[in-house]
Amino acid sequence: MNHPTPTPLATPHPTPPAPVDLVLPCLNEAAALPWVLGRVPEGWRAVVVDNGSDDGSAEIAAAHGAHVVTESRRGFGAACHAGLEAATAEFVAFCDCDASLDPGLLPAFAARVSSGAADLVLGRRKPARGSWPLHARLGNAALAHSLRRRTGLPLHDLGPLRLARRTALRELGLTDRRSGYPLQMVVRAAEAGWRVEERDVPYLPRTGTSKVTGTWRGTWQAEAGWRVEERDVPYLPRTGTSKVTGTWRGTWQAEAGWRVEERDVPYLPRTGTSKVTGTWRGTWQAVHDMRRVLAAAGTEAR
Repeated sequence: MNHPTPTPLATPHPTPPAPVDLVLPCLNEAAALPWVLGRVPEGWRAVVVDNGSDDGSAEIAAAHGAHVVTESRRGFGAACHAGLEAATAEFVAFCDCDASLDPGLLPAFAARVSSGAADLVLGRRKPARGSWPLHARLGNAALAHSLRRRTGLPLHDLGPLRLARRTALRELGLTDRRSGYPLQMVVRAAEAGWRVEERDVPYLPRTGTSKVTGTWRGTWQAEAGWRVEERDVPYLPRTGTSKVTGTWRGTWQAEAGWRVEERDVPYLPRTGTSKVTGTWRGTWQAVHDMRRVLAAAGTEAR
């Protein structure tokens, strides 16, 4: 695989004396694994968590010297946490297994944590051309914005490249087993008073398709932290006309529980540029803020 070797953004640090376990959640990453495992720092143990692969990923990982753990419950968080449970080293790092991030940059993270300068170090992705789809970048930006407002941490990215002490991570009591696992880790770290840092890292075009943000729907679910399932059920013809959802207006009022009226008003060209929806970013943040307000209102109502 001709994947480029990224140039570190800072002078490399020597591998710390304390051992590090590198958790690599894996679902059908056979093409990327050889490069990723070849970039694991010397002396570190790669813990590949196979999350239901059917392309031989587990066998490839074992052939390249990785410790392979099987996690039957699907989900990014489930795979990450299974790796954390399997870890035995003083420090634990996490990295995607799709060759979009370079594990060879992690010794600099370990140096910060082992020296006591930080408790958790995150990689802030600096994308190469074509490596980060627009919808994924928008979702990440909205999530980071919400995180800054909630925690006060000056973070700009919720990327998967990160490192902390194993015992401290376990004490956070992480419970999310889906795509919200990285977010929950940072939120609980902030609540515990951890010192959290970001370091710029190159973000390369991934090998294969993302299991989380490869689609608009996946990005939205990851950004919202939702666990969504669909079940097919038969929907039979009703007798008579619905008193609630027989019209668009009835359906809307039933769903929201509102009494809503509309009045026609002229909408004139504004003077200047909108401070909210004049850009993609402004529009996205406005929609995101409205979602938060609605979610808060729903919580208060309960």
